[in-house]
Amino acid sequence: MPGILFLKLFAIFVVVGIGWVVGRLQWLGDRDAARTLSNVAFYIFIPALLFRTMVRLDVAHLPWGLLGAYFIPALLLLFSAYAWQRRVLARQNPALPVTAPSVRAMGCVFGNNVQVGLPLMATLFGEAGLAAHIALISLHSLLLMTSATVLAENDLARQRRSDGGGEGRWRTLAITARSSLIHPVVLPILCGLAWQGLFGSLPALADEILLTLSQAVIPVCLVLIGLSLAQYGLRGGLRQASHLVALKLLVLPLLVGAVSWGVGVTGTPLAVAVLAAALPTGVNALIFAQRYEALEAEATTVVVVSTLGFMFTAPLWLVVLAGMPSRH
Repeated sequence: MPGILFLKLFAIFVVVGIGWVVGRLQWLGDRDAARTLSNVAFYIFIPALLFRTMVRLDVAHLPWGLLGAYFIPALLLLFSAYAWQRRVLARQNPALPVTAPSVRAMGCVFGNNVQVGLPLMATLFGEAGLAAHIALISLHSLLLMTSATVLAENDLARQRRSDGGGEGRWRTLAITARSSLIHPVVLPILCGLAWQGLFGSLPALADEILLTLSQAVIPVCLVLIGLSLAQYGLRGGLRQASHLVALKLLVLPLLVGAVSWGVGVTGTPLAVAVLAAALPTGVNALIFAQRYEALEAEATTVVVVSTLGFMFTAPLWLVVLAGMPSRH
């Protein structure tokens, strides 16, 4: 792997380590500092990033073939993992929160497209690869995080109904829709798309404010991983986390590569799609777990272990890509 990517990964672990030290020494107090920081990211910094990204999205020039080849298998894996976990948890551990299946589904599909993905694509494929990867980033949260949010909110609405909330089926659907739309991830995405359609670009001052807020996402989220590590450690849920990591680092890129090659995506776009699918789990999976108060320790383990594992699986996928036959 390129030296610059190792440098980026090393920097990530250093910042996570700083968060761990802060957590262990309780410099942010002895209360739940990880959840407080998660709420700051979830309600301030991430909405600013998502809104600005959607306003700047050039819908007319998106590579739809590449996007379909990536997101169709990614969404299929998300829904399949969710359905699988609903059956498993209902049978083996019904005491877990009802949002646990959607949290696990997020862990095996949501990639670290920014901290790891951007330098990887720029280093390996230059400007063409970076452009293709940015197109994937533009729809990543919109499709994957929004889908997981709808699943989680639907499970919560059904739980309220079964607990005697007196809600009928249509009322449950209405509550799910409202909770999914008025949400700190989904709402800024929809508002950003609406702004672009109605007004085009942002005023310079508003754009600068949103840029300043969005630049805090990466360091805050990396420190959050460290705080969560200090609180939960890595041993809890390691076996289940290893299954999710295998799905993320091995199964998802295999599916994306097969679909991409099958529909005629070749060359740099094919390589970008496969390596983007092979990226380690992004910190938004942990923030999602924090949001729904489900499997936070396991989500932390998935993020850390997948990032470590990526250093070994990324060269494997580069070898596979180099040996793939070209289509004529």
